[in-house]
Amino acid sequence: MSRRERARPVIALVVLAWTIAAAPARPVVAAEPSNASGETIDDARRVPVPAEAIDDARPVPVRAAPIEDTRPAALREVAIDQRLDAAVPLDLTFRDESGAPVSLGQYFGSRPVILSLAYYQCPMLCTLVLNGLVRALRTLSFDPGHEFEIVTVSFDPRDTPELAAKKKATYLAEYNRAGAERAWHFLTGDADAIRRLTEAVGFRYTYVPEEKQFAHAATIMVLTPDGHISRYFFGVEYSARDLRFGLIDAAARKIGTAVDHLLLYCYRYDPATGRYGAITMNMVRGGGVLTVIGLASFIIVMRRRETQAAPPRSVSLRAVRKG
Repeated sequence: MSRRERARPVIALVVLAWTIAAAPARPVVAAEPSNASGETIDDARRVPVPAEAIDDARPVPVRAAPIEDTRPAALREVAIDQRLDAAVPLDLTFRDESGAPVSLGQYFGSRPVILSLAYYQCPMLCTLVLNGLVRALRTLSFDPGHEFEIVTVSFDPRDTPELAAKKKATYLAEYNRAGAERAWHFLTGDADAIRRLTEAVGFRYTYVPEEKQFAHAATIMVLTPDGHISRYFFGVEYSARDLRFGLIDAAARKIGTAVDHLLLYCYRYDPATGRYGAITMNMVRGGGVLTVIGLASFIIVMRRRETQAAPPRSVSLRAVRKG
């Protein structure tokens, strides 16, 4: 008897044992006692219940109480309405930090644009947003003016070009990157231009007269070279990796390295979080491809070594005699 034939009964027993163990247990129901007419005792004692009583016994659906917005009245108008792929009005006119009138569209056309909205007399949050942006930019290897532009627009119509110039000088010193002076623009504008821009990007804010300041959210945006909203990044700290991926996506992957493009195969932007997250399935596929390539390379190298290490073939005596 061969080894395979001897193993068959053992395999059959293992399969049978696994089947029994995996089968769901069935409860044992005891037989109910019955009377002479064949009815069970419970059936004989059962009393019919009126339909009205059944209707009254049905559970009454409980409606959840409406969720009350407990935020202060000033904050109820503050939000970011994501409008991905929406176009911003590039015909809007603002003033740059020198006071010259400029068109928003002149900063678009060839490179993606990082757009930040802030007002230059903000006591806290706008400063935190710009500080977080400049920290991410310092880590980013892309250079302003080559791979991207930066546009900061004040949403306070009372801000002046003089305030914009001071704010620009502060952040150029913090950034300390060649080309930033020509590629980071600080703009001011009138109420109508500000309203049209903030509505286009979904930036909702409100003025609080009691505190003489604006209530607003914290975000930056990445726009495509033709002025469409590509990415939102929330908060006051921005990942340099996410910002880099956002710029590459906004540029239709015309910037960045081959490694960046490979990583973007494994990462995807999540609008709910404003971050790039790993795509598990693509990472598994990529790992499988790399494994196959590694095995193929190993086999090729080993075959070459075997060929090089093989001794030379001996010449037969017949061939020597003929010679």
